[in-house]
Amino acid sequence: MAGFAKLVSSARGLLVFESAVRLASFTAAAREFNVTQPSISRSIAQLEADLGVALFTRGTTGLTPTAGGRALYAAVREGFDGIEEVIHGIKEKNAAKPVVTLSLSSSLVTHWFVPRLSAFNTRFPDVDLRFELIAGVLRGPAENVDLATRILADDDTSYHRWAFSPEIIVPVCSPSYLSARGPLKHDADGGGHVLLHLTDPKLQWLDAWGHVADRKASRAKWLEFSDYAVVLQAAMNGEGVALGWLSNVSRALLQGALVPASDRQINTGRTHHLIAPRSRLLRPVVSEICAWMIAEMQAELKALHATLPPDVWQSG
Repeated sequence: MAGFAKLVSSARGLLVFESAVRLASFTAAAREFNVTQPSISRSIAQLEADLGVALFTRGTTGLTPTAGGRALYAAVREGFDGIEEVIHGIKEKNAAKPVVTLSLSSSLVTHWFVPRLSAFNTRFPDVDLRFELIAGVLRGPAENVDLATRILADDDTSYHRWAFSPEIIVPVCSPSYLSARGPLKHDADGGGHVLLHLTDPKLQWLDAWGHVADRKASRAKWLEFSDYAVVLQAAMNGEGVALGWLSNVSRALLQGALVPASDRQINTGRTHHLIAPRSRLLRPVVSEICAWMIAEMQAELKALHATLPPDVWQSG
């Protein structure tokens, strides 16, 4: 290989030669290299001088490679194909990965997405994720992200939307807590129970908790957190009962880390959607991630049908 430079005066001559054979024209090769036709002719003449043979016959029917020209073209083409394949591989390996930004609740990421990171990385090995986390109730715009979870008004046309999960609320606790303290009775005073609560002054929780949430009469102990991910973690640790949104607790229910704390399940009739702003280009990779998340969620919801009463799946 060290002697290759001694065989031809310029490797560029081989590039020009390959183009001239492939295009069957010096003029077409000149256009490809953005040079004049005489420049191509000089490069070919120099290559023929280096090799000591004619590489083309010029006739009325055009440019035809000689036997030597055909043999050289086959070798050059094979070499160029291999070089091209390696270059593409290097570029793909070192190309910047697509970055997808997700606006999700901290609880969904902690208790639903993080356990799936290995599966996600297997499915999308060349995608980097950036999470913008919301600690409490999902609200606010999602204009500067690729994908988000929100509950949208029916007349909101600012986003593409895909149904992700029905909004079903199930009071949950750890198996050890249920064994030690028994089920939560929502119409009672809550004595002996600890209620793990998400702090949100804009929302009233009485519809979900029932009479036990009446702070004036309740004997339950209350622990309040501004981050719903911590609420659920405390419930898993056996610290009390939490309101569990099914989209966040589905995996924990299936694995037995959480169990229903009472016979109450509420289907609000609303739907958590995956959404993407129409103001941004919807990249194919974002659509693929959206479809993957929906498929994962639907598989868990299907598995939970045997765990929760049939009527909970009907909105009311």
